[in-house]
This record gives sequence, C-alpha cells and structure tokens, in this order.
Amino acid sequence: MIGRAIANGIIAVALACVLPQIAGAQQRPEPPRGVRIGLSYGAGVKPGIIVMPVEAVPGDSVRTIIQRDLDFGDRVTVIALDSAALRGLTPSAGRRFNYALFARLGAAAIVRIAPVAGGYRAEVHDVTGKALLQSGVFMVESARLSADWRMEIHGMADEVERWVTGTRGMSRSRVLFVRGSDVWIVDSDGASQRQLTRGALTLSPAWHPNGRTIAYSRYGEAGTRIELHDLETGARRVVRATPEGLNITPAFSPDGQSLAWATAREGGTEIVFASLANLALARRVTVGRGSDNTSPSFSPDGRRIAFMSGRAGQPEVYISDADGTNVQLLTEFTYGGTSYRASPAWSPDGRLIAYQATAGGFQIMILSLRDRAVKQLTSEGVNEDPSWAPDGRHLVFTSSRSGVRQLWVIDTESGRLRQLTHAAGARLSDWSPHLAPSLSSETNAANSPD
Repeated sequence: MIGRAIANGIIAVALACVLPQIAGAQQRPEPPRGVRIGLSYGAGVKPGIIVMPVEAVPGDSVRTIIQRDLDFGDRVTVIALDSAALRGLTPSAGRRFNYALFARLGAAAIVRIAPVAGGYRAEVHDVTGKALLQSGVFMVESARLSADWRMEIHGMADEVERWVTGTRGMSRSRVLFVRGSDVWIVDSDGASQRQLTRGALTLSPAWHPNGRTIAYSRYGEAGTRIELHDLETGARRVVRATPEGLNITPAFSPDGQSLAWATAREGGTEIVFASLANLALARRVTVGRGSDNTSPSFSPDGRRIAFMSGRAGQPEVYISDADGTNVQLLTEFTYGGTSYRASPAWSPDGRLIAYQATAGGFQIMILSLRDRAVKQLTSEGVNEDPSWAPDGRHLVFTSSRSGVRQLWVIDTESGRLRQLTHAAGARLSDWSPHLAPSLSSETNAANSPD
C-alpha cells in the first residue's frame, strides 16, 4: 500500500512531467468482442492494481467493496490512493489514461467502473501494454446497499480478478456456520450476517451446488435427522431415509443429484447415499464394522469420496470410490500412536484434501494427492473443520486463536489470515460455490492499444 502523503507527492512530481500528454492523446476505439489477452506478469508476482473512484451514489461503497474483494483474493496488490487525487487522473470521454504516470505509481492495471443504465460498466486497463484489456457491463437489479446488491458488486469484482489474473475471484459466495444451536450465513467478506434456523439444535450445514438449497442435521424427539432447506422459499423437508437415531455430516454430490451422510449402524456410524429423486431409500457405502465413519467429501468429478474412519483404531482420513470400493488410507497411520485426523475437505480443483489433525492441539493440514506431501497451515490455538472457497485457494475454519471460537479465512499459498466472524461461538462452517452470476450478455474483450 502507498500512504496518502507519499502517493500525493508522487502524483505531483509525475504530473509535472507527463500530464500534458493526456490532453493530446485520443482514446482508440474498443477492439472486437471475444478477443482477450490476459495481463502479463512474472510468476510469483502480485500485480499492482489501482481502482479509480466511482462517480454517482453509492460510488464510494462500490469502490470500497471492489478494492476489498481484490485484496482478499490474495492474487493482486491493491494500491490505495486518495480519491480526490485520482479524480484528477481520470480521463474524460475520448481521452486515454496517462499510463506512464500509473506505471510510476506501481500499477500494472487500472480498474475503472462507471454507472450505466441498470448497472455498471467495468474496464481493466493494462498499464504496461497501454491497452484496454477487457470490459463488460454488469446488471445490478437489487436495492442499493442491500445484501443482494452487495453480492452483485462482489460478482463484478470476481470477474475483474479473472480478467487480471486468469482466475475468477471468490467474493460472490457465502459461508454457512453454526452459532449456539442454529445455522447462520455470512458473506465471504464478513458482511450481511443473518440467522437461518431457530429452535432445535442444528448442526453440520452443507451447500447444494446450486447455491440455493442447504442440508443440515437437526435434533428432534427421535434423534437427529437430515433436513433440506430452500433458502429462497424457506421450505424444508426431512430426508425420509434418515431413521430414528443419529444422522450427521450431510454432503451433496457435485452434480447435485445425490446426498451422502453418516448414520448410526452396528454400534458405529456408516456413510450412506440417497438420490434426491428418492429420499426414502439410502444405499450403504462404507463397511466400518462397528467403527465411526463420517464427514464424506466428494471429489470434484463425483467419482470418489474422502471421509473419516476409526476402523484402524484411531480416526484417519480415507478415500474410496463413490460406491465404497477401492478404499485407501490417505493419512499416515502410526501404530500405537494417538493421532486424530478428521473433517476432510476435497479442494475444488481436485489436487488437495484439507483436514484437521492433532499437532499440539488440532491444526489445519492440506495433503497433496499427487505426492502425499502434507503442509501444516496453522499453529496458534485450536483449529478445526476446514472448508474450501470456490477459488480452491482459501479455506474457512474454526479457530480459538482470539480466545473464543470464531471463523477465520486462510490463504493456503501465503498463509495470510483474516477473521470472518466476530461474535463468539462460530463453528462447523461450509463455504458455498460461486453464486448466481451478474455479468450481462454485453461482456466484451479488448486488447489493442487505446
């Protein structure tokens, strides 16, 4: 980040040298749609991004959300400069940016957002290439500053991140979690937190791939049963294949056609599947012979599952085909040891499995399926129940590092942490897929000089 005083000083010096170039430079027409060349930068480099002020109400809120989302994505460096100073560097219609000046400020790209009828037009300019990299119109239909309005702005930020880095951001998503006896939901940046259930103890919320339906385990007079909850209508239905007793840790298949969960059987728990088309019939998947088998997590293609099993005498993470065949121990078993490895979560790109393990208290680990290499991500406090963001780079998990249980987000590449919730007792989180897109059909790409 560049402080306001330093930034203004740099701008003043640079303006004296290069500002006259703005007046005489005409902006070239946009190139044809469908053409795109991503921003070029070295491996391991986080390109500097300057987000220009957004005019009209509520422009400041739009800019703030875009900057925060890009920062939380951990793929770029947001250069925060004073809005008043930047307004003097915004070219008028038909003019082009003074790319030499922005290069001196450390920017590799400029993000410009302007209100249009029914939404916003976003542009990304390549400073080195002196080109309009890509642009698009995003329709925003929700009431200003509402939770849905913020989600639509998140969608614009995610697409801007994709234009710059080639990878879509994860901001247009939400996180389910449990506080007390109820399920709550919060935006990926910690805003718009609200309660979804009330009354009976409700645990282990899980997202359907459509981002509209969730499942959870709910206590009643007959024990725990799995319920499905439509977030748009509020309608709920009990999974009939969950008998009296214990039914926990539901998970949807990636195609959204099936539901897996753990149910009490033979003195332990076994994982079963049911088709959403026939929730009265469940098919057994694991054979634990009296051991506990819980927490199923599907591979992205739906062909395999990871799960926790105590069949070897202590909890470990296993993988198998989705029908229960070809079972393999994934985590390293130590005979006579006291290790505890549980809560597996398969990454969206299929390369990694995150889980919790004892290492001076529970800590979050990730395991590479290519070479079985293990990386410990946390070391402070007790850390449990990881869940992947849709970008396959970030994890949300429960941690006691602040003194009470809260949700935290970690960048698995840099180790950067941020706190997601701030009221005590948050746990058992599940990160949603990317939610409904907001990009209109007017999207176009550009890469020729402007």
